[in-house]
Amino acid sequence: MTRSQETGAPQAAPDDPHPARWRVLGFLGVAQLMLILDVTVVAIALPHMETDLDLSRQALTWTVSAYTLTFGGLMLLGGRITDLLGAKRVVLAGLLLFTAASLVTGLAGTAAMLVGGRIAQGAGAALLSPAALSLVVALFDGDERNKALGVWSALGGGGAALGVLLGGLLTAGPGWPWVFHVNVPIGLVIAAVLAVLLPASQAPADRPRLDVLGAVLVTASSASLIYALIAAGERGWLTVLTGVLVLAAAAGYVLFVLWQRRARSPLMDVRLLVRRPVATGAFLILMATALMIAVFFLGTFYFQHAQGYGALRTGLLFLPVALATMVGANVTGRVIGRWGGRVPAVVGLTAAAVGMAVPAVSMRPVSVVIGVAVAAAGTGAMFVIASATALGQVAPHEAGIASGIVSTFHEFGASLGAAVVSSVAAASLVGTTLDGFGRGFTVAAIAAAAGVVAAALLTPGRPKSS
Repeated sequence: MTRSQETGAPQAAPDDPHPARWRVLGFLGVAQLMLILDVTVVAIALPHMETDLDLSRQALTWTVSAYTLTFGGLMLLGGRITDLLGAKRVVLAGLLLFTAASLVTGLAGTAAMLVGGRIAQGAGAALLSPAALSLVVALFDGDERNKALGVWSALGGGGAALGVLLGGLLTAGPGWPWVFHVNVPIGLVIAAVLAVLLPASQAPADRPRLDVLGAVLVTASSASLIYALIAAGERGWLTVLTGVLVLAAAAGYVLFVLWQRRARSPLMDVRLLVRRPVATGAFLILMATALMIAVFFLGTFYFQHAQGYGALRTGLLFLPVALATMVGANVTGRVIGRWGGRVPAVVGLTAAAVGMAVPAVSMRPVSVVIGVAVAAAGTGAMFVIASATALGQVAPHEAGIASGIVSTFHEFGASLGAAVVSSVAAASLVGTTLDGFGRGFTVAAIAAAAGVVAAALLTPGRPKSS
């Protein structure tokens, strides 16, 4: 008998299979933070990129959308690769690709190199994000899983707001290339640490082929839909081009579902989306991300174009927004185990609707900051609810692909939110009127209010006591 056993001193649990799981969560969370941050970090830097690289309006648009489309479009493929090869391998490969692409993007001297770097960043992110989230699900269980998802969502949800803040600081300081270069040292350090801390992953002996056709179909369909929404701001919502692009996207999604049902090694089991928890989680994260990105774009353009604020001042104004997002996510992670998802979902979307209605009614700088911060607290809560709802009841062998579904809808939500609000507020984004900003916030508030009803009907309630 050991001395500790004799004295009754506490011992480290010998049967704990993952003693370093909280440290792993910290490093994975920072890696995810970089991916989410890169959705909005370029927003403030775009005018400087336009001047330095002589970018056209199309190139500016693709600098933003190429990343989210590639990220979201290849996410399911990343989740499938995770299930086939093991999470550790995919996390490290995705992180190194994202880091290298960040270096290339920061060194870009032409529009082609800039957009190409953003596409490569999106590919690396599509590998890293679902693999990292599946590790979080695998390393934690029960109430610990809810708390871990709360931390994860707080970092990821706050990343979009922090991206605007960091973008302002870097653009006003060393210059716009550093919004990308800052990822390089951080990515290398995280890769080195995770290579040591992560448990070895064993790939299954049976390795079916990857569904590349499925990935092409879902990515091309999404690109068609996003392009239609962006073009509607200039060409109109009821034009032939918009209609053709929307129909092409719908046809592509139908073909994707049909292909998944007959493919030998489908990209995803479409039956997962029929399950209420997964479908509800996908809807909630799509709503949360679309609403959050919409108000970030409206806010950054309002402060810089309408108010004439500089990059640094605009970034600092988003600090309370970032804090509100993380607080909303953290609080929700602590209570969702007792309350279930329905009440927090309704409260979160209600807060989002009220917050977005504030600048819609009063378009003043103070009103915009307060309203967006209140809305951010609500959307921060939604990230936790969406992840916990979608992933809380999946089998271990489905964790990778379920994580890929959640992350896919996250990125598509970002693309949809930016595309819709940019078209609704097109007059204000290119001119001096505030009417477009008001319409943008109004549409966002209406969408959030509609989401309240859907969340009340779809989201599972308080868990039954045993």
